[in-house]
Amino acid sequence: MNKQELVDAVAAKTGESKATTGEAIDAVIAAITGAVTKGDTVQLIGFGSFSTGARAARVGRNPATGAEIQIPAAKTVKFTAGKAFKDAVNGA
Repeated sequence: MNKQELVDAVAAKTGESKATTGEAIDAVIAAITGAVTKGDTVQLIGFGSFSTGARAARVGRNPATGAEIQIPAAKTVKFTAGKAFKDAVNGA
């Protein structure tokens, strides 16, 4: 499912227009992105939580030449699925 299909599905479920639904989904995504960017954790009960993580610097290898390269440390985004979401996926 892509974003437009999500907008269509939510609009059909709520009875709102696709334009209004698209704006609402954009606002939710912007709010989650802004909070996680600041280092906060966003918990959506029954769905999951978004947070930041840290990846340490490490040595990698260029697959074309075999030469070692340094990969710098980086922040990552983590998603942890909630219990209800896991149960729905597993058919429980």
